[in-house]
Amino acid sequence: MEVAKSLKDLKNKIGSYKKNHERIAFVPTMGYLHEGHISLVEIAKSKGSKVVVSIFVNPTQFNDPKDFEKYPIDLDRDFAMLRSAGVDLVFTPTKEEIYPPGFESWVELSEIVQPLEGGKRPGHFKGVTTIVSILFNLVEPNVAIFGEKDFQQVRVIETMVRDLRMNIEIVRGKTKREADGLAMSSRNARLTSSARELAPKLNQALRSMVDAFKAGESSAAKIQQIGLSVLKDPKIDLEYLDIVDEVNLKETATVTDKSRFLVAANIGGVRLIDNIGL
Repeated sequence: MEVAKSLKDLKNKIGSYKKNHERIAFVPTMGYLHEGHISLVEIAKSKGSKVVVSIFVNPTQFNDPKDFEKYPIDLDRDFAMLRSAGVDLVFTPTKEEIYPPGFESWVELSEIVQPLEGGKRPGHFKGVTTIVSILFNLVEPNVAIFGEKDFQQVRVIETMVRDLRMNIEIVRGKTKREADGLAMSSRNARLTSSARELAPKLNQALRSMVDAFKAGESSAAKIQQIGLSVLKDPKIDLEYLDIVDEVNLKETATVTDKSRFLVAANIGGVRLIDNIGL
């Protein structure tokens, strides 16, 4: 496994890949990797002849500076995991290389970024779409893999690639979970023991809603109330528990197999998200 620490290093490696007609599969990350990330790498290995992973904690997608400062970083650990997973190249740029002095160009979507995370984290997706566009331009991938745990992010990236005619295939990776159902996340490392005990309730709430739908209930309001009852705990600061159309992410009154349940909550000072499709 090779490491490109600068734009020059990356350009040289990508140039050699292109010269040899390699198919580049790309997994963008913010590091502090877990098995969910590695599952995306495994998909990448099946989709391309060279696998490139980026590690960059992107400051422009954090609407809360304190959240950015607390984001865990351990490059040695990440490198060991990626090396074991068979990654060919890791790109670890500095903030100054990605956002040099005078930087003023942004990629911004309009409708699909408004609900859910967009409503709770102003400016978040402007940072996401901009950094992903920059990374796409630098890595020049044929295919890029994104995890469904951040479902709105996946839909935002898919929409951006479609609208801007980017010649990149976007592939989704299924959410990886702990044994108790908690969606794997780099933020989980910040959970206290008591918060970690509560965190699986997010998935339990979503599962209870799925069960209600499978039992024949189609009223979004009634199904939502079932999920809310699971999350009635003073230690769970719920931000949203929404039922939306999984294409346009607009709230729906009637649940169908094209709906998706999404939840976000703060538990012990750590913000967690999860979702389930039908």
